[in-house]
Amino acid sequence: MKKLDLYYIDLKYIRDLSHTDDNVMSISPQRGKQNRPFVGVVVLMNGRKYCIPITSPKDKFKNKKSQVDFIKVFDEERRDENGQFKLIGVLNINNMIPVDDRYIKKVNLAVLSNDKPDIAAKKRLMQKQIKWCRSHIDTIENRANKVYDMVVNHPDKNHNLVKRSSKFDKLETLLDKLLKKD
Repeated sequence: MKKLDLYYIDLKYIRDLSHTDDNVMSISPQRGKQNRPFVGVVVLMNGRKYCIPITSPKDKFKNKKSQVDFIKVFDEERRDENGQFKLIGVLNINNMIPVDDRYIKKVNLAVLSNDKPDIAAKKRLMQKQIKWCRSHIDTIENRANKVYDMVVNHPDKNHNLVKRSSKFDKLETLLDKLLKKD
């Protein structure tokens, strides 16, 4: 059985990618994002590992519908004030990036006794997020492959998706170049 995990992505690698593609999620100090880690689930596509970023829930996501490139992540054990499963994050498939093992590090989700309360709460949230992702792995992989195909092989038919998506082919080329350097 396939099993997803959460991974941190090397910040220098993210910076290199963001210089090539504006759609790579920013960690720029100029945008106040320097303390935001790039965390995501890794799937295999087109013979490569891709990291799909997962972000914390925001109010702007509540009324947004899941789409081919945007999947809402829920805590299926808790309900919100409207009786709906509680939104605990989103997967931005359109912003997935190619990765190599040397640029990823598995997130340790074990809550330790010396963790500060905010760290412990973050780990518990990520535990719920990965639990949901694992139970929906087929949907995530299918959507990721579909987005990749639509953006790379059929860009003329998917202008809006292409505009908001990472430039997968350019990022793969950059990754290959970085791997040759190492």
